[in-house]
Amino acid sequence: MTVRIAPSLLSADWARLAEAVAVCEAGGADWIHLDVMDGRFVPNLTFGAKFIETVRGLTDLPLDVHLMVVEPEKYFDDFAQAGATNLSIHAEAAPHLHRQVVRIKELGCRAGVAVNPGTSLETVRDVAAILDSLLIMSVDPGFGGQQFIPHSVDKVGRARAMLSAAQSRAALEVDGGINRETIPACWRAGADTFVAGNAIFAAPDPAAEIRALRDQCRLTV
Repeated sequence: MTVRIAPSLLSADWARLAEAVAVCEAGGADWIHLDVMDGRFVPNLTFGAKFIETVRGLTDLPLDVHLMVVEPEKYFDDFAQAGATNLSIHAEAAPHLHRQVVRIKELGCRAGVAVNPGTSLETVRDVAAILDSLLIMSVDPGFGGQQFIPHSVDKVGRARAMLSAAQSRAALEVDGGINRETIPACWRAGADTFVAGNAIFAAPDPAAEIRALRDQCRLTV
């Protein structure tokens, strides 16, 4: 499998956004992860389409937009137009999940579904075959810098088995508490894409930290 590292700009200094994006590129990041929070689905509020458009103007890297919002379909058109590459919606906020995944694809974006730590993988089994990414939350969403929930590793393994059974080529992404200590077990369990915010941007050399996270997977058998 290919290792993908997706730094989350949630933990970056937004006053130095261009520098943060440049650091991601210098470190060899594969994607840039953007956390959209509406203050309703999660108890925090971040940014909208204008921020995505600004980041798109700073890089050609794929923009992995994670919608932690209620009624996510209201954002699809604006975010696609702003330059999102991948739109991931939460299963918990998407009662018409198949319809919403199809709509994301119609807009020319990759379609992903995220599941919270307390949400069963059964909620996404029936759309697994058409997903471009499946995002396993390894913390309860809403804030950066949280501690990795250990049983997430088992869930990653079950998610990999589900995707394989569906003959899905979706990226299997993990988000929350990812650092040098937690990434090897997730990689061994079958994840291939890793969102890291605090671990990267709080490091003395964020570009080097991106490379170190990738190396932790490459060195793990």
